[in-house]
Amino acid sequence: MNHEILGSRIREERIKHHLTQEKLAEEVQLSTAYIGQIERNERSLTLENLVIIANRLNVTVDSLLSPSLTTEEKEDLEIWLQLTDGRSLEEKLLAINMIEVLFRSLDYMQ
Repeated sequence: MNHEILGSRIREERIKHHLTQEKLAEEVQLSTAYIGQIERNERSLTLENLVIIANRLNVTVDSLLSPSLTTEEKEDLEIWLQLTDGRSLEEKLLAINMIEVLFRSLDYMQ
C-alpha cells in the first residue's frame, strides 16, 4: 500500500467536505496530530481508523486505496467489501476486532 497516496487522497476528500484537520479529527475521535501525520505520510493508518475516516468522508475504503493497492491487496479488499456489504459501522468494527484477535492467536501459535 502506498501510504503517501492514501494520505493525499484523505486530504483531498477532507478538503472537498470543507473540513479542517481539527474538525475531521474531532468527528472521528482521533487526534489532529494523527490526521496530519497520516496526510503527510509520517504515520500508518490502521484498518479500523481507515474505515472510520472513509465513512465520515462518505467514500469507500476502496476509493481511498485503489490507486495504491497491489493486485493481491485489491483482491483482499474485494473479499472484505463483499463480506461487509450492508453491515453497519459497528458490525464492521466488531469484525475487525475479531480478526485482530484471531491473527494475534495465530502469531502466538507460530
